[in-house]
Amino acid sequence: MKNPTLLQTFHWYYPDGGKLWPELRERAAGFNDIGINMVWLPPAYKGASGGYSVGYDSYDLFDLGEFDQKGSVATKYGDKTQLLAAINALKENNIAVLLDVVVNHKMGADEKEAIRVQRVNAQDRTQIDDEIIECEAWTRYTFPTRAGQYSQFIWDFKCFSGIDHIENPDEDGVFKIVNDYTGEGWNDQVDDEMGNFDYLMGENIDFRNHAVTEEIKYWARWVMDQTGCDGFRLDAVKHIPAWFYKEWIEHVQEVAPKPLFIVAEYWSHEVGKLQQYIDQVDGKTMLFDAPLHMKFHEASKLGRDYDMSQIFTGTLVEADPFHAVTLVANHDTQPLQALEAPVEAWFKPLAYALILLRENGVPSIFYPDLYGAHYEDTGGDGETYAVDMPVIDQLDQLILARQRFAHGVQTLWFDHPNCIAFSRSGTDDDPGCVVVLSNGDDGEKHMTLGENYGHKTWRDFLGNRDEWVTTDESGAGVFTCNGGSVSVWIIEDVL
Repeated sequence: MKNPTLLQTFHWYYPDGGKLWPELRERAAGFNDIGINMVWLPPAYKGASGGYSVGYDSYDLFDLGEFDQKGSVATKYGDKTQLLAAINALKENNIAVLLDVVVNHKMGADEKEAIRVQRVNAQDRTQIDDEIIECEAWTRYTFPTRAGQYSQFIWDFKCFSGIDHIENPDEDGVFKIVNDYTGEGWNDQVDDEMGNFDYLMGENIDFRNHAVTEEIKYWARWVMDQTGCDGFRLDAVKHIPAWFYKEWIEHVQEVAPKPLFIVAEYWSHEVGKLQQYIDQVDGKTMLFDAPLHMKFHEASKLGRDYDMSQIFTGTLVEADPFHAVTLVANHDTQPLQALEAPVEAWFKPLAYALILLRENGVPSIFYPDLYGAHYEDTGGDGETYAVDMPVIDQLDQLILARQRFAHGVQTLWFDHPNCIAFSRSGTDDDPGCVVVLSNGDDGEKHMTLGENYGHKTWRDFLGNRDEWVTTDESGAGVFTCNGGSVSVWIIEDVL
């Protein structure tokens, strides 16, 4: 795949009512026209909140919108027939399809069980009370409507290590399930935030239970067979032992008919933690570059006071470009969500230019930036807010520019706090470009591109600058951009 470009096809507030799968089926034929060649679908299986579930409250991995469970047959995005029709349309147009995998926790159990728990200090999960509490909890998953179709596995308390609600006595908090089947304490090889960040929410899956890990491997084989997917996006891996995902990825790659594209969400702004995780899984997955996203957020807030020459310092794409998936926004960082850190609209064209046109990393595009979004929700202060996420001006052109002009050797001119630039040399088969951007006033860069680019006439593919640039015999010229903007300079005769 030339210049892989990923589209996250949803956002947290995507409308209910089974609209997404039909929409993707309709859009499939047009993705190549703008340069999208991979899509990441939201969790396609039934969540605890049924037809309203975004998908991260996973209930039944084997219900792709086929069974009347949790109040609906279809998921929020449509039923299984619509899902498969969308995937088929995408694959017919050579668009790779990634499925979202949420196996950190389960929610919406079918039955209660009598269990024993210990209270846990929510701020330091390594502090587990000695007192053992006899109680009841919703920990048994029988999926009565599915009735054993596809899998007869029954989940019970032996499959889980923690829970956040008990009954008889009724209490909320973080509780360690006393489970003689898998050992004491929490899993290792997880993030050390809060002492040990194994527990996140719901019924926390315990990967020390061999039956559980085998069931999740079996599900992966099943879902690949059902959908023909081309890869996976792995949710919340900082809360899941790295040794499990190393084993799971090895398994799915071994049984897949062709190599899978796999990217995991380890949401940490410490690049060292991301590198440690990559080492723990022997480099078998890519990671989203959360540090770079935070840099974009900060740069958009600070404007001209942000030093653009340092925009990639301390990021995964700088430290390990072969394992980085770069992004400007996602469903967790959008306004009113858990990791809210939006990149302001004025800066998004600059940020997208930096991830789309450089050679490093695989860029991910966020659905609202390409198609827009409007929604309302309650903020942390209890107030209701209306949010408009506008279509980002020229984003479609930047994606297209990636496919047409982002080729060849990269050279950086990151030598000014406000105006930076880089060039792509092109190849024998594909042209290159010069990219100039500024977070301050109008910018210009005197650049020498080499004799191969001598006596060439250049124009701004985005049309933000009207003038033409002609290089001398050494390929030197002055390339410009508007203030708070980006220009993509291409040789006039390549079109």
